[in-house]
Amino acid sequence: MSQPLPQPATIGRQSAAQGAALVLGSAIVWSFGGTLARFLSIEDGWTIVFWRSFFAATFLIGFMLLRDGPRGTVWLFRNMGLPGIAVGLCFAIASTSFILALAYTTVANIVLIQAGVPLIAALISWIVFRERVSLITWLAIAAVICGVAIMVSDSIGGTVSPAGDALAVLIAFVFALATVITRRYAHVRMTPAACFGTIVAGAVAAVMASGFSVTLPELGILVTFGALNFGLGLAFFVTGARLIPSALAALLGTAETILAPLWVALIHGEIPSLNTIAGGTVVLIALLSYLSVEMWRQRRAALSANW
Repeated sequence: MSQPLPQPATIGRQSAAQGAALVLGSAIVWSFGGTLARFLSIEDGWTIVFWRSFFAATFLIGFMLLRDGPRGTVWLFRNMGLPGIAVGLCFAIASTSFILALAYTTVANIVLIQAGVPLIAALISWIVFRERVSLITWLAIAAVICGVAIMVSDSIGGTVSPAGDALAVLIAFVFALATVITRRYAHVRMTPAACFGTIVAGAVAAVMASGFSVTLPELGILVTFGALNFGLGLAFFVTGARLIPSALAALLGTAETILAPLWVALIHGEIPSLNTIAGGTVVLIALLSYLSVEMWRQRRAALSANW
């Protein structure tokens, strides 16, 4: 006896569940980035950027060849256009800044500042495209600014380097900019853009690095750091984020913010300062409140559309 065909609503729920699982998986995979970096004793950060970018680019090219075939992969690169190039450059700046920032500040500072990316994206959209920003968004943006100010006060006190926190803020800004561009050009597939970004980062690092020699154990860590932590996480995210609302994707992404400092504290004993914990708590509360309201609005809009 043949099985009944799945109904459209069932297919939609299955796709949404798959998308949520992939985005959550990307956040969990990315959360190990700081922990993996702390295992490396390579003094030149540009050397790390080069090898991480090389293995991430190799993984992403293989991923696209497997998923889309040679012709499909070439087509994706040809059709990403200026939006894809812009997003790729944002990824290149963010991934490079992440490695360089680890030499100056804590993993907790970096990932907690990055938690404000959805709100920074809303602010950029308001400034550049004059998109309407709700009162709850403005309140959340103000809270994030206060939280980040508390966190970077460690720089003023000399606990961490101002350069480290400046790089963390730069990471959040370029990720937010990439988010805005992706939303404005939703029809553009961003997997080749991400791959392009890793190639650019690797090319710049090749010029800046003092050398490329690493030990065999370090090479093994770099393969994991580049191909699995960076490349696989990115493949999970760009595949899953298209299947679920942006607010839900951002909410699931907070798993990285929570888990990354935990892994580093448990494995390497890098305990965040009181200012980092206090400021990070403010940022997370603001973000979760904002995303909860956005999810409620999206659910309400979906119900209204069905009626």
